[in-house]
Amino acid sequence: MKIAVIGTGNLGAAIAKGLIINNVITALYLTRRGLAALKEFEGYKNVHLTTDNSLAVKNSDILIFAVQPAHLQSILEKIAPFLTEKHIVISTITGFSIAKIEALVGSKNHIIRAMPNTAIAVGKSMTCICTNEAGKSRVAVAEAIFNRLGATICIPESKMQAATIVCASGIAFWMRLIRAATQAAVQLGFDASEAQRLAMFTSEGAAQLLIKNGKHPEQEIDKVTTPKGCTIEGLNEMEHKGLSSSLIQGMVASFNKINSIKSDQV
Repeated sequence: MKIAVIGTGNLGAAIAKGLIINNVITALYLTRRGLAALKEFEGYKNVHLTTDNSLAVKNSDILIFAVQPAHLQSILEKIAPFLTEKHIVISTITGFSIAKIEALVGSKNHIIRAMPNTAIAVGKSMTCICTNEAGKSRVAVAEAIFNRLGATICIPESKMQAATIVCASGIAFWMRLIRAATQAAVQLGFDASEAQRLAMFTSEGAAQLLIKNGKHPEQEIDKVTTPKGCTIEGLNEMEHKGLSSSLIQGMVASFNKINSIKSDQV
């Protein structure tokens, strides 16, 4: 696949790493205003670094936009004349609707919104996808790309704001929970590196149990809780202190914030 990442910042770089590591590309163009920040990509076969977005567009079939929301409009306006029927436009920009993209480049173009997270750098992103009418014929291509970099789900565009919180912001939420488990392990006697290793791989194991067997979390919890045991004692103490409630309220607060940002942009 001939792919361009337009705007190789934190997310763009994570996408690029995932594409390279998982051998998704036949050619990859990475654009950024300051190429010094892309030194880690120098020397990779078939990876081209450039400040010229138009050059990247002309030499690619799949365009993944990962720029700041404020910059997307001007970039789309400049590259619109170079778009052809072969191109698939994939936007990862929060709050920038398909309708706004269509208004800039035309509704006949294959337009897809994708919401990955930074775990895409290690091939473990949960990516949500939606598309315009023309893009429906190319959505399988987007799924094929992002399934190589984790997992995907197609959702209505109306749910993309919520998906941003659950999946993209969700990385930060889960990192904080892992950090808390690490701190607890240190207090229980492990050194810092041991503590983080225990927390990381235990959380990975918990997720993999649900992914592999498709069960509800409570079914797995029941397997490790015994009457008057230490696990239920700890779980109940966490709930008394508001663990589930705090997580839910935090995610809802993030959702309300992202909606207020969208309203300000209208």
